[in-house]
Amino acid sequence: MELTDDNLFTLSEYLKHTLSPDVDVRRPAEKFLESIELNQNYPLLLLHLVDKSEVDLTIRVAGAIAFKNYIKRNWKTEEDSVNKIHDQDRITVKKLIINLMLHSPDSIQKQLSDAVSVIGRHDFPAQWPELIDQMVDKFNTGDFHIINGVLHTAHSLFKRYRYEFKSEVLWTEIKYVLDKFAKPLTDLFLATMNLTQVHANNVQALKVIYNSLAILCKVFYSLNFQDLPEFFEDNMSVWMSNFHNLLTVNVPSLKTGDDEEAGVIEQLKSQVCDNVCLYAQKYDEEFQQFLPQFVTAIWNLLTSTGRQIKYDALVSNALQFLATVADRSQYRNLFEDATTLSSICEKVIIPNMEFRKSDNELFEDNPEEYIRRDIEGSDVDTRRRAACDLVKVLSKYFEDKIMEIFGAYIQAMLQNYLTKPAENWRSKDAAIYLITSSASKGQTQKHGVTQSSDLVPLPQFAAQHIEPELTKPDVNEFPVLKADAIKFIMIFRSILPREQVVGSLPQMIRHLSAASPVVHSYAACAIEKILVLKSQANVPLVKGEEIAPLATDLLKHLFGVLDSPGSEENEYIMKAIMRSFATLQEAVVPFLADLLPKLTQKITIVARNPSRPNFNHYLFETLSISIKVVCKSNPDAFVSFEQALFPTFQGILQQDVQEFIPYVFQILALLMELQASYRPNIPDSYMALFPCLLSPVLFERQGNIHPLNRLLQAFVSNGSNQVIAQDKISGLLGVFQKLIASKANDHEGFLLIQTIIEYFPPDTLKPYIKQVFILLFQRLSFSKTTKFVKGLIVLFCFYAIRYGSMDLVSMIDSIQPQMFGMVIERVFIADLQKVSGEIERKITAIGVSNVLTSCPSMLENPYVAYYPRLLASLIEFFELPHDETQLPEDQQDFDMADVSGYQAAYSQLVFARKLKRDPLASILDVRLYLAKGLGTMEPSQLRGLLGQIPEPNANHLRNYLQTAGITVA
Repeated sequence: MELTDDNLFTLSEYLKHTLSPDVDVRRPAEKFLESIELNQNYPLLLLHLVDKSEVDLTIRVAGAIAFKNYIKRNWKTEEDSVNKIHDQDRITVKKLIINLMLHSPDSIQKQLSDAVSVIGRHDFPAQWPELIDQMVDKFNTGDFHIINGVLHTAHSLFKRYRYEFKSEVLWTEIKYVLDKFAKPLTDLFLATMNLTQVHANNVQALKVIYNSLAILCKVFYSLNFQDLPEFFEDNMSVWMSNFHNLLTVNVPSLKTGDDEEAGVIEQLKSQVCDNVCLYAQKYDEEFQQFLPQFVTAIWNLLTSTGRQIKYDALVSNALQFLATVADRSQYRNLFEDATTLSSICEKVIIPNMEFRKSDNELFEDNPEEYIRRDIEGSDVDTRRRAACDLVKVLSKYFEDKIMEIFGAYIQAMLQNYLTKPAENWRSKDAAIYLITSSASKGQTQKHGVTQSSDLVPLPQFAAQHIEPELTKPDVNEFPVLKADAIKFIMIFRSILPREQVVGSLPQMIRHLSAASPVVHSYAACAIEKILVLKSQANVPLVKGEEIAPLATDLLKHLFGVLDSPGSEENEYIMKAIMRSFATLQEAVVPFLADLLPKLTQKITIVARNPSRPNFNHYLFETLSISIKVVCKSNPDAFVSFEQALFPTFQGILQQDVQEFIPYVFQILALLMELQASYRPNIPDSYMALFPCLLSPVLFERQGNIHPLNRLLQAFVSNGSNQVIAQDKISGLLGVFQKLIASKANDHEGFLLIQTIIEYFPPDTLKPYIKQVFILLFQRLSFSKTTKFVKGLIVLFCFYAIRYGSMDLVSMIDSIQPQMFGMVIERVFIADLQKVSGEIERKITAIGVSNVLTSCPSMLENPYVAYYPRLLASLIEFFELPHDETQLPEDQQDFDMADVSGYQAAYSQLVFARKLKRDPLASILDVRLYLAKGLGTMEPSQLRGLLGQIPEPNANHLRNYLQTAGITVA
């Protein structure tokens, strides 16, 4: 692709079409851009378009987003995959992007900054050492648009230091960055602090300056997260004194009239709280001298800050700082005085627990966001959650005092509600929150609260104050309290008596009909979590037969919510449907004639624009359960499912709905696996699809590989003759070749070839098998990894079992004379112990036993020399703990997000999971199998062998032989 005006115009037109709300206009444009993105100069065309000021800004921003996503998808190169970006393009992009980013409008600058951080993640510092110098140089420009662009990029680039695991590589990179960046950053920070005084009367300048300080503080946080750098330790007083100034500064001219959007000062103070909280948590010894002044400053901040939404992040971080300090033994004395605790409760905790008007607006107008913040623990910190965290810390160390203080407040709040419920329902809401946070001592996502305070009688509180809310006839009265009551049962489900938790199910079902999306979502969430609870004996707390009498109401209400505006794709409802089906099992069958069409119709609808990944996943899980439950009791049902699903699936495949294709492959594989014992042949409707599944383009998407490979295995295992009749063996082996060449996917290649060897007649495979072995040895020579060697051992052993060990030896020796000796020494003996997985180890044990006991070549030169060592290795394989050491770095952490970019990643459907099948189920004891094989030898030969292996191994072998009734005279 040339950098011409015509090409730029064409590109801008297609980008414009990608913004169209009309799917018939948008999809073809997206497909076109996808089809040309691997051409040379494509990224440069995008950058040139983004740089053209005469082009409409909307299209330029679309181009910047397209460029960022292109970089995300393609910049990373796997060792064993094609480089999707031309080398010259990579060099040119890195030359252009910094300057282009820094001179672009903010909306474009942000996208290009993200792209720089992606490139930096893979290329910096080794392949882009000049990046830091380029950035530092820009600090001297004095142009804050440019400086802020650099700081945003630095923030983007270094943010990953906050969550990456410690490693030598990471520490080396951080040291490199600190050596070049820490001093210029500090100098810039001090210069910018100075500018706050110089421009004290210039509002516009102050906005830019304080915005720079906010980003500087974010970069500081990232660079200090892993460990305390020497430079920052030496300059701690410089940073901390200025942080203190920033916390206490008052800039009236930057105060905003907006109650919701945090201004630059609020963002800055919030980040400073984060920074000092980090130091209090991780570097408390070095930070100790500065802590008292920050406790005072943050306390004053909390008691003087308003209740408007714009202060939420600031208050939340300030509360988090107090919680961190209170959790440290050396500072606990600051909080132990009863007057201080009372003051904290009265002035800080309770005001931040109260349900504000803005919370109510969020509850009513943006229920999804309310739920995300309230029960999901989203990244958005709320005042309430931070106040709860502080309560939990204080309750841990001062339980008696805290309960005494709170007890009085809680009683007053509840009494307040009882006096005038309509006016004072917020009082009860705050009381429930106080009880929840002060009683919770230990919590998990799976079980809710697992430890609670002995000073809080939870069952009694639930009976007196929670159950009455749930039993009121009107499910729409005081919806916030309804949500609180449901959440209370949900949170304490592992603590409350079973009769209270399970007994609440009819009320939860009733509340599914509530008009409030929060209430019916919480009800669904509670039902799902109760159904998944298990007793101490690890059996479900609620059995299918217990819930069966409620099934009619439960399913009617759940599916009814999916028809209500705003909840058509409610993930909590869908998850509850999935869990209900899984619990009811056969009891759900009578309802499916009515419900299955609704499920398939829902798939058709969401396939047009898949925007809710969790909802979609639970939808396909529900479909999987339905298939398994119905087909288990009624084999004739396969046809009904196929008639219902195939048109929908066909549409998904034809329209290339990437998010759903992996699910379709899993469901098709499930259907084929389940019907294998009922149908002698694969139906024509499936066989018509088979040739399409071999298309190389399908394997380009990482998310497709596992489910598609599983589907191919289902074709091979259930219809090998039909696959052969279609003359598709070479196509299948082409897939194997592609998979085996990839470090990320070679295990999939082994699964496929093992299935082919198991189910194809030997004569059919004979013309191809030598080439298969050559490919395996080529990969072993050029790109050996532990994972590959483990797969190779299992495959060789399976081949020896299926075709005979003599065939294995002769096949390997036909590639190179006496090559099998190298395989014994460098593969079997060297790495046998690393094979893991129960079935894989069984195949290995039996395969090596066959080589030892039914292969005459092993008892002749040159291979007889290896015999005792291979036998000793097999005995050690039986008796020693198998090697679970970490894989070498070349195989660790394949980042699927990076491999697949923005494509749909593979999501395993739990209820469609393929059960592992033991192809050697008839062999129960592998040690006995070896002993019986060796028992066919002459006793003198066997005695000689026992003398050639180490004594501990020989003793084990004598025990095997004795158990098998074989005597060695």
